[in-house]
Amino acid sequence: MTTTLKRPDGEGSVQVHQEAGLQIEEGALVIAVYGKGGIGKSTTSSNLSAAFSKLGKRVLQIGCDPKHDSTFTLTKQMVPTVIDILETVDFHTEELRPEDFVFEGFNGVQCVESGGPPAGTGCGGYVTGQTVKLLKEHHLLEDTDVVIFDVLGDVVCGGFAAPLQHADYCLIVTANDFDSIFAMNRIIAAIQAKAKNYKVRLGGVVANRSKDTDQIDRFNDRVGMRTMAHFPDLDAIRRSRLKKCTIFEMESTPEVEAVQNEYLRLAQSMLESVKPLEAEPLKDREIFDLLGFD
Repeated sequence: MTTTLKRPDGEGSVQVHQEAGLQIEEGALVIAVYGKGGIGKSTTSSNLSAAFSKLGKRVLQIGCDPKHDSTFTLTKQMVPTVIDILETVDFHTEELRPEDFVFEGFNGVQCVESGGPPAGTGCGGYVTGQTVKLLKEHHLLEDTDVVIFDVLGDVVCGGFAAPLQHADYCLIVTANDFDSIFAMNRIIAAIQAKAKNYKVRLGGVVANRSKDTDQIDRFNDRVGMRTMAHFPDLDAIRRSRLKKCTIFEMESTPEVEAVQNEYLRLAQSMLESVKPLEAEPLKDREIFDLLGFD
């Protein structure tokens, strides 16, 4: 069940509030990955999941996009979504088995696609809540070390901010361009609003598909953010998506090894008690004035 949140959650906020008791167990590191649409969140999430698994961690990745394409490089297929599976049993969760909606991917990473309602017909936050509820009912979160939520697009409503109610940290994927950084600023505002009532905190920035990071650096310095990892616009990453595999399954080259090592470094740094950030988002006009491109 979801209800309107009674506590303030940002000025003018009317948010989706998850059922009491649906928090993910203490002990698991829960990361929500956000960023502008098309910026590479699923690629980042899947390769980060693979990196955590390489470090010996038990990993669960939850795709929160109705397109259900978050985990295909891990599983080599487009797996059925939780919402589709629930509809087949008329939402009687007791009729489901874990193997109906959880699929094992690369190096043992457990993969779930929450799915969502058809466009314009429902709330993605509700589906996220039902997914977590289902995982808890089947005791699938008790032996998990790392949970990664891969969330679609920009934060534009309370529903798609729902994973922030479960996360310890949010990683924001961005490129070195105005649109991506503008979206990042909005996401920072959403996280700071959620942080008033939930444990989620800012983890940092993943610079993606960018040779340079000068504009990201300028923004970070102004608002109090930090770059946790940097992935240039490399053909090896693009080809891994075409091959339906993670970067860790690509033929070894110096370029591929460099990307693998950066993902492993990012995963290790997230495990070593990342210091939460207290960034302050800018006003729209301030971003426009701050980011100058020659």
